[in-house]
Amino acid sequence: MSSSIDILEKVNQQVKKLKPLVGSDPYRLHYHLMPPVGLLNDPNGLVYYKGNYHVFYQWNPFETTHGSKFWGHYVSTDLVHWKEAPPALVPGDWYDKNGCYSGSAVVVGDTLYLFYTGNVKDQKGNRESYQCLAVSDDGIHFKKKGPVIHVPDGYTAHFRDPKVFRKNGKWYMVLGAQTKNKAGAAVLYTSDNLEEWSFLGTFAGSGHRNAGEFGYMWECPDLLELNGTDILLVCPQGMDSQGFQYQNTYQSGYFVGKVNYAEGNFDHGQFVELDRGFDFYAPQTTIDPKGRTILFGWMGNAVEGDIQEPTVKYEWIHALTLPRELEWKEGKLMQHPVEELKRLRGKETRYKDVNLKGEQQLSLRGQVFEMKVSFNSMEGETLTLQVGESKLTYDQHEGVFTFQRKNYYTSQQESRHCYLQDLKEIHLFKDTSSIEIFLNDGEEVFTSRVFDDVQTDEIVVLTSGSVEMNLQKWDLHRVTPY
Repeated sequence: MSSSIDILEKVNQQVKKLKPLVGSDPYRLHYHLMPPVGLLNDPNGLVYYKGNYHVFYQWNPFETTHGSKFWGHYVSTDLVHWKEAPPALVPGDWYDKNGCYSGSAVVVGDTLYLFYTGNVKDQKGNRESYQCLAVSDDGIHFKKKGPVIHVPDGYTAHFRDPKVFRKNGKWYMVLGAQTKNKAGAAVLYTSDNLEEWSFLGTFAGSGHRNAGEFGYMWECPDLLELNGTDILLVCPQGMDSQGFQYQNTYQSGYFVGKVNYAEGNFDHGQFVELDRGFDFYAPQTTIDPKGRTILFGWMGNAVEGDIQEPTVKYEWIHALTLPRELEWKEGKLMQHPVEELKRLRGKETRYKDVNLKGEQQLSLRGQVFEMKVSFNSMEGETLTLQVGESKLTYDQHEGVFTFQRKNYYTSQQESRHCYLQDLKEIHLFKDTSSIEIFLNDGEEVFTSRVFDDVQTDEIVVLTSGSVEMNLQKWDLHRVTPY
């Protein structure tokens, strides 16, 4: 078996060899985190440690498909400018030989603790999984401590993605799981020392308490508290679409309620999707020194088989979302781009109190930009904002917002929708091959990859009725490490 040093040397050679090809891709993003080469998926171990934000991520450096996963690693002082660090976790030990799967990080004193799922498969494809620990005293070099939790009775080996947090003087770990009855679940553990863990049982899940039948597997749970409200972020798999809801391959959303830590259960309401776009999954949060709850998500969504994004021919695929601050406000989980992103702004274009009627339109140009459009008044059937080959449409009569993009596989138009009682503001970030749309100060969010013709840069606002609005647009600087 190759040592981790040998494997890292192979990774370095792979990155060096493919760097010119990867860098030549016109769809390479300007201000989002991407893999230097290969495949990126779930954000992991989001944490603030010794003056830096750390974002780890699932990384296959050798292919643009899911395979044996490393933990890639980026470091930043400001959530905007990032530096690549060496891979934090390398698969190869008996308990993680087929992948260091997703997990989380916590800080105790000067020590950074990483918790992750070790994935093991035999020659027949049978899976084993272990919840593992690694530690560091500098945030760069990590020492594996091995498994701290084995799969308990009653669950399959689809038992993963530990999120660790502290509450009421104790450590807790919430994990995604699948029961022997093929029901998705979140389970809870507790510990006094981060190494010895006690199983508290199924915390929430399909068929458990008031969740109803809700998928055959739950992934990437994250339990947080905002303004005294307990919120469980989770990614259930195996849900059928319902109207505008659950349109992606796998879903990402949240339950709101109250956790009873003494009994290890969660009384909660209905599931709410966290993002309405095509490409959002596996969100993870941390609390930073400013007291903010910061979220990153994977800007992708488990599309398998022959459907490949255009970046694959350049030997890379997928990215992370922009960092977002979460707020619980008036019974809704709001998402805001973090304030630090204003540092990306360059040239500004501004229109104040613009009136559009009938066939009038406002035209601009840009491919990499931030834009805010606020509405003083709106009368008529529809408002349309065209961004390249994508369209954002609000039907005022129906109360429906629609995002439409060109499918990168079929070139046909495809749409995602949500109900929205009133449209007050559109705040969007457009990168070379992505768009993140925040409506009404983050009341609804649409995250998607978009692969327009590389020459397309037209931005148009038009309405079938009349609208009075203010518009600000900023060109954004390129800051990505690659």
